[in-house]
Amino acid sequence: MARFKTALWCLLCSLPLFLEGGWAHAQGALDGVLKSHQIRIAIPTDYPPYGFVGVDLQPQGLDIDMANLIGAKLGVKVELIPVTSANRIPYLQTHKADLVISTLGKNAERERVIDFTAAYSPFFQAIFAAKSIPIKSPADLSGKTIAVTRGAMEDQELTKIAPPGLEVRRFEDNNATVSAFVSGQTQLLATGASVAGVMMQRNPQLGAEYKLLLKDSPNFIGVAKGEDALRLRVNSIIAEAHKHGELDKMAQKWLGRPAGNLPD
Repeated sequence: MARFKTALWCLLCSLPLFLEGGWAHAQGALDGVLKSHQIRIAIPTDYPPYGFVGVDLQPQGLDIDMANLIGAKLGVKVELIPVTSANRIPYLQTHKADLVISTLGKNAERERVIDFTAAYSPFFQAIFAAKSIPIKSPADLSGKTIAVTRGAMEDQELTKIAPPGLEVRRFEDNNATVSAFVSGQTQLLATGASVAGVMMQRNPQLGAEYKLLLKDSPNFIGVAKGEDALRLRVNSIIAEAHKHGELDKMAQKWLGRPAGNLPD
């Protein structure tokens, strides 16, 4: 009986700590963010132009701008947590981060372990060229030369729409593909948004711009399972930012095209 009473007393004493820890967190990450006046957001630092380290050694990019926008709308300080593609989802699952804003695509496998907000930015493969070259449809590609990385998704998508008369020059990696375009070996470039964003920032003299979409696969913000209050609050921030053109400005700044229509 004495042992039973001792065990029962220990259990009762531990309940407040359990409630304060596991249950309290499960009841609402949003409450914790607002009470602490700080939100922890996982971001990339090795994937320009979405997230990279600038010359001042500070993170910058589209995903960092989005993280700071959310912090500003919530009225809290933002703690940026650098992550990799491999550990960004585990950071949510272990509560090391409240949100993941790191070029995260949504699929069935990921939806089994985390939740997603509405999309906040585009991620796409497209055709880019100088502003002086008018391209409105695949037919306008005829008679031109285009650089693309052999076997990449943009190569596959380009093959589907390439009209007769388009000369496709395939290269073995992204660096060679971009170099061919930058050096004037081709008039057009087919590549992903991240590669094009870096190319345009480093070579503003080219006057390159987004021309024609090949494939769209937008980015979503990751939220831990069950954190519906935080997810819905972030959704409202995304909706307002989209309505007032803030998402378009961010995408234009970093990717060379507006965000456009994004899925919920």
